[in-house]
Amino acid sequence: MDLFEEIVRLRRAGQRAALATIVHTNGSIPSYDSSRMLVREDGSIAGTVGGGCVEADVWAAAKEVLRTETPRKLTFSLNHEAGNDSGLICGGTLEVYVEPILPQPMLYLFGGGHVSTALARAAHLAGFGIGVIDDRESFANAERFPMAQEIYTNYESAFEKLQPTNATYLVIVTRGHKDDMDVLRWALGTEARYIGMIGSRRKVISVYNALEKEGVAAERLARVYAPMGLEIGALTPEEIAISIAAELVAVRRNAACSGHKSLQAHATAGAER
Repeated sequence: MDLFEEIVRLRRAGQRAALATIVHTNGSIPSYDSSRMLVREDGSIAGTVGGGCVEADVWAAAKEVLRTETPRKLTFSLNHEAGNDSGLICGGTLEVYVEPILPQPMLYLFGGGHVSTALARAAHLAGFGIGVIDDRESFANAERFPMAQEIYTNYESAFEKLQPTNATYLVIVTRGHKDDMDVLRWALGTEARYIGMIGSRRKVISVYNALEKEGVAAERLARVYAPMGLEIGALTPEEIAISIAAELVAVRRNAACSGHKSLQAHATAGAER
């Protein structure tokens, strides 16, 4: 199997993996420089870095790399003692670099207004694929969103076709409360990595109270970023887009979003008022 073709296949399918590569050797080892092993998310492997306990340790490290999405470098000393921890007695040393293989993050913008056009530009520059959904063709089109890979002009059609994964980011910026609620109701049933909704605290509380009355559990609402975007004092559509793009990157890189207030905080504040 060609590992690079398999990597392309996995990324196109929205799946993750970890690639282990021997980057340095010294002395006798059970493999050769640049040997590679691909560890898929389900634990299956393709390729090899030499077998034995070394490969088992690399497999375990690859699973951790997938969990954290952060690369690691491992060093193994393969001495001539039968009791060596590696289980190999080749007499050399090797270094293995394990890196995450991730699909391109895909951002779907529900609503094609001014904030969305600005956010599409910013997120595209940051490496996100762009999809746009709006029930107005004058707002969801290639002229307004030349970087968009997907464009839908019907919300229900998008709900049926889209299958969000851990690499999917959903941003809700429609023109009305009803559409916001419809999109959010659908989004909460997906595996999207990020769900964000724009709006004032009052609007957020209103939407969430309505969904809770429908039976949506508070635990499900807790995963939503609302109002979304880091708190940088943004006022214009372009500034708001930057604040949202920064939050998207923070989530993508597993960084703490210290500038974001949770939905619970807003709801609590609303209840106190």
